[in-house]
Amino acid sequence: MQTISPLLSSELEMAYAIAQAGHRYPGQLETFLAQQGHAYLNLKVMEITKMVGFAITQIVQDEASLLDLVIHPVAQRRGVGRQLLLALIEQLQRRSVQTLWLEVRISNAPARALYQQLSFNEVFVRSGYYPAEKGREDALILARALTD
Repeated sequence: MQTISPLLSSELEMAYAIAQAGHRYPGQLETFLAQQGHAYLNLKVMEITKMVGFAITQIVQDEASLLDLVIHPVAQRRGVGRQLLLALIEQLQRRSVQTLWLEVRISNAPARALYQQLSFNEVFVRSGYYPAEKGREDALILARALTD
């Protein structure tokens, strides 16, 4: 059974361990730890007593940016990311957020498919945004309106 709830500051190091397992190039721990406070909506997914994923979202006025959404590799391909993203969208709508923005690696086909299924639209390409094995990789910038 999965539950989605706020990610507590005491759980950030556990979430960062998931980021390290789920990303080829995880960001710096200091940056990760700084992404909390009143301007953030951070959620976690628990399976029984184990955290299997999280989302870090910054809110500025009526817009939000999904900074990171990671599901541990052992929990991927089971709809956990979809559930987390839908819960995040619902909470952002309750806060009257109008638009949710995110970026995704061009090569991340599973994430791109999920975002397309959930009505995210491609806005533009940010060249060389992500580190890659050979050089840099482009990011797709996506947005979804959260109001009718």
